[in-house]
Amino acid sequence: MNETKSKRLLRKPGVMDKFPCGNTKLYELIRDGKFPTPIKIGRASFWDEAEVDAAIDRLIAECREAA
Repeated sequence: MNETKSKRLLRKPGVMDKFPCGNTKLYELIRDGKFPTPIKIGRASFWDEAEVDAAIDRLIAECREAA
């Protein structure tokens, strides 16, 4: 059986639930390439949940290595 995870897009409040930080910090991480860029659909912004989860895992690993 080929099981695939369905794609899920998050709006900004959903991203902030997973990674609570301020707007400035979120967009700083995006600018620095440490967080995925949003997908624009019309005027709305969405983030791929799998990319967000992977970015959070990388940020955690970086913090643990630096400690």
